[in-house]
Amino acid sequence: MKRLHLHVAVDDLRQSVRLYSTLFAAQPSVLKDDYAKWMLDDPRVNFAISLRDSTPGIEHLGIQVDSADELAEVYGRPRQADAPVLEEGHTTCCYAKSEKSWVTDPAGLSWEVFHTYGGSATYGGGATAIDPRLASTAAPKLVEKAKSACCGPAA
Repeated sequence: MKRLHLHVAVDDLRQSVRLYSTLFAAQPSVLKDDYAKWMLDDPRVNFAISLRDSTPGIEHLGIQVDSADELAEVYGRPRQADAPVLEEGHTTCCYAKSEKSWVTDPAGLSWEVFHTYGGSATYGGGATAIDPRLASTAAPKLVEKAKSACCGPAA
């Protein structure tokens, strides 16, 4: 089953956790000094917030899948949209081990398609498999953002 993912950059994690915990009537499933995540079933969403080096607001959006089979099903969709795709592959990000790819929509919003298959004690370190062909296409912004951000490109 697929789950919508929203990642929001915040200035004050403690106050944001308090607000979103009240709004969702649930405590975060992951809570760190710089990151919190709610895996909600109603609505079915992976909602994450973090203290990142970016402007507060939507950092990126995504589609999370539950299995490698579902990932294979959804992985090709960004390419079918004729948009440059960053295939990050296996990576550690947001205290989790995942396989993912990225696409930027025409308005500049970054979307990730990913399958999380394990946890991690560290936040992560960024893109591990950048397609070199992207550097010469319409995606240099996507590549540069992915090189500098744990979760790939920020919006």
